[in-house]
Amino acid sequence: MKSVFRVAVGTVALLATCAPLAATAAQTPSAASQAASVPYARADVLRLAEKVADYQLATMAAGYIPPNTSRDTADLKGWVQGALFVGLRDLADRSDNPAYRQAILARGLANQWELGKRFYHADDHVIGQAYLWASRHGGGDAAIGPLRQRFDAILAYPPKVGLEHAEYTDPRGVDCDQRWCWSDALFMAPATWFELSTVTGDPRYAAYARKEFAAVTDFLYDKDEHLYYRDSRFFTRRGPNGEKVFWSRGDGWVFAGLARIIPLLPAGDPDRVRMEAVFKAMAGKLKAIQKPDGYWSPSLLSDPAKSPPESSGTAFFTYGMAWGVKSGLLDRAGYEPVARKGWVALTRAVHPDGKFGYVQPVSDRPESVSYDDTQFYGVGAFLLAATAMADLDLKPAR
Repeated sequence: MKSVFRVAVGTVALLATCAPLAATAAQTPSAASQAASVPYARADVLRLAEKVADYQLATMAAGYIPPNTSRDTADLKGWVQGALFVGLRDLADRSDNPAYRQAILARGLANQWELGKRFYHADDHVIGQAYLWASRHGGGDAAIGPLRQRFDAILAYPPKVGLEHAEYTDPRGVDCDQRWCWSDALFMAPATWFELSTVTGDPRYAAYARKEFAAVTDFLYDKDEHLYYRDSRFFTRRGPNGEKVFWSRGDGWVFAGLARIIPLLPAGDPDRVRMEAVFKAMAGKLKAIQKPDGYWSPSLLSDPAKSPPESSGTAFFTYGMAWGVKSGLLDRAGYEPVARKGWVALTRAVHPDGKFGYVQPVSDRPESVSYDDTQFYGVGAFLLAATAMADLDLKPAR
């Protein structure tokens, strides 16, 4: 229940109506002072990614929990840290430093390769993506044993609830969270299901994911705006200028999730073709609304002049843009500049010690954010963006 435990930064009443958000100018590092040192070449990008990862792993090992967070944050099997480990697996694939591989394997062993306690909940499935990676890098079949048991049980007793999302304050609970009824879930669970099919050769997991992904896309995807609502509560909500409310990180979860799912489906597969069409439509919309400073607004359709930098949504979008260019889904001439702008913005969010800032705290909607705000999932998003940019191995822009 993310929104019940979120700690708003600023005025709660203002944020509940999605009014314009403001950044503290004094906290913002100078863009001009960093413009000449933006890393683009593969080695330099990976060096920055390692700096951010090393800071995060060191502070995590010391027991540090960022402020303005939720009770989910300390959960070693939960989504907040699980999203970090998705980024770490991509870094481990590209870095010569064995520490990232060791961190993934150590977390799996500490967790006894178990998922979170909530049986159906997508958030408690994301850590499975780290276990799947570990199964191919030293963990063996044991790394995915509990994962297979959980998913087999879900297949035996599939959820029978609808996709309408209740308020988190509803004492009856949110029944739909047994399915993927909110946008974040499309990053957390589907890639785990699809990859389990790839690793095991069992098509049942992919079949389940295909069906559920299609259902929630039909429900939450706005075909006019080419964006996903965070959940059904936002269908009728509007911002201060009458605009629809699409949450940057919520759509970031989806865009990044698509980038992770699409390669797991065969080329030409009808479901892959549909996902690619959605991905490209989203990319076109996101390109059109990227702010001049390279970030995307926390509320995507809000006035960009009145919105602060926000790095978690921006990192997911930058990752998707860079992956899309590399995979050939997105035209390089049209979308490499979008990825570059996003990357430049993300480098401005990295503190001198490697802390990654401007990450909106745990929530379910656009809220305030500052340069000092960081969260584990934001670092995971940054690592995805960095590794995808490293794969492009760009030269500095002229």
